[in-house]
Amino acid sequence: MKMKLLVVEDEAQIAAFLEKGLTAHGYDVEWASTGAEGLRLGMAPDVALVILDLRLPDLDGLEVLAGLRERGAVVPVLIVSAWGEVDDRVRGLDLGADDYLPKPFAFEELLARVRARLRPGPAGAGVLRVGGIYLDVLTHVVNVGRAHGKPVGP
Repeated sequence: MKMKLLVVEDEAQIAAFLEKGLTAHGYDVEWASTGAEGLRLGMAPDVALVILDLRLPDLDGLEVLAGLRERGAVVPVLIVSAWGEVDDRVRGLDLGADDYLPKPFAFEELLARVRARLRPGPAGAGVLRVGGIYLDVLTHVVNVGRAHGKPVGP
């Protein structure tokens, strides 16, 4: 099963470039051209990663990011923006982005950052626990009494 990536980008040419390249590398890509659409689609449980531009026609990308986090979304967010000053990058990361890549960028670097964000962590990383129920937020797998399919201690 292909991992689904959401590209939130208002410039059709850039979105098409990203979609073509990411699809060629085995990802399923969905495109949102507005912030409101990106916020709605970013909440879908099958989205593994969001690639988010900051300059959008309706909502600022940081508003989209803040909206995702306020609604409890734990999906990794990679900001890709022409706003590349240190203050911009720090603000995006402080608001909940997992990574920030200034434009222009090399596509190979974008791919490496996507792979890094999607890389499984050590056992127990990215797993939410409530009582004896475990939810792996990356794979969306729920286990009862087991984290990552392995029995949990006493």
